[in-house]
Amino acid sequence: MNTTVTERMTFFASLFEVDQNPETGMRYLYVTVFLLAVLVYKLGFARKLVLWQNLIIYVCMALGCTILSFFAAFLPVAEGLAITAIFLAIYRFRLHLHRKEENEKSAG
Repeated sequence: MNTTVTERMTFFASLFEVDQNPETGMRYLYVTVFLLAVLVYKLGFARKLVLWQNLIIYVCMALGCTILSFFAAFLPVAEGLAITAIFLAIYRFRLHLHRKEENEKSAG
């Protein structure tokens, strides 16, 4: 079973043409993974913190996403983050609707 590198790449790696232009493609892939990780963090785990604590979190996230972006070329890292962001966004939206309904019941 001879498969080419292009056939084994994930959607985002193929989208950014990591096989044809590795330097630019990996940068785009890194930015995508980082932005999706930030979105997932904000939707699911973020708390109000002091500025320096947020800086530490984002620096650690940037370092971790460097490693994840190498995996993201052949493993569905960005795709998993995108699906997680969608689920968390739906959860947050439904939570907002539920709290709004609860406030209307208690007020009226």
